[in-house]
Amino acid sequence: MKKVFLTGTSSGIGLAIAKLLVAHGHEVWGTSRNLERIPKMPRLYPVHLDLSDPRSVEKAFNAALAEAGDFDVLINNAGSGHFGPTENLSEKEIASQFQILVFGQVQLMRLALRVMQARGEGLIINVTSLAGRLPVPFMAAYNAAKAAMASFTMSIQLELPDTRVRIVDLQPGDIRTDFKEAVMKSGQNDPRYEAKFAKTWDAVERNMKNAPKPDLVARHVLKLINDVHPPPRITVGDAFQAKLAPLIFRFLPQRVRIWGLKRYYGI
Repeated sequence: MKKVFLTGTSSGIGLAIAKLLVAHGHEVWGTSRNLERIPKMPRLYPVHLDLSDPRSVEKAFNAALAEAGDFDVLINNAGSGHFGPTENLSEKEIASQFQILVFGQVQLMRLALRVMQARGEGLIINVTSLAGRLPVPFMAAYNAAKAAMASFTMSIQLELPDTRVRIVDLQPGDIRTDFKEAVMKSGQNDPRYEAKFAKTWDAVERNMKNAPKPDLVARHVLKLINDVHPPPRITVGDAFQAKLAPLIFRFLPQRVRIWGLKRYYGI
């Protein structure tokens, strides 16, 4: 039985992970800004957390730690998104994306590392995104924040002392969740971007409808938790997004990558 601190538990990937872990006998301290959205289940303990507030991050983790005694696993899963022309993004919107997707998660990672390093073992799973490598049009701040978190994760992997503390970068492609409902849209009526905006959003919705369910990610997380030597990075999604596209794009010049992504989104 593992004790797990999981962010973003109230819906989507986080909820699927929580359900699968408790079904396999693990204990999960699951976070949300709205505790009423976390279902009442044995071994699932709700924790209030607002990643936009550094004080909330520290308070939530320390309160859960005091209750749990220690944590074997931290899963940085919570997220949010902004969809709109990059040219029109405000500093506040960009800063918000980085606070939630990078700074808040790095803060949690550092808090967990203190506990795990002292014990000499532990697992941190950072749920980043394939969008960090294959950007989604009109989601520049989200793409950049996910890429930053992936890079931060790899940097720590390089630096970790020789212990049994492991860190994994889990990069989902499109997963069928209500994430798009939580995406804040803006600038769709800007005549310069209106057509491309609409085509891209249609493609995003179409891809989400045909994407794998979040249970797929949950099964990979369960496998990582049970793995003595988990891989440093995995991609999860359909065969094209998770396997073929990253492999092809890895060897293409930037000009061809941009052309290919424009074709993919119909813009």
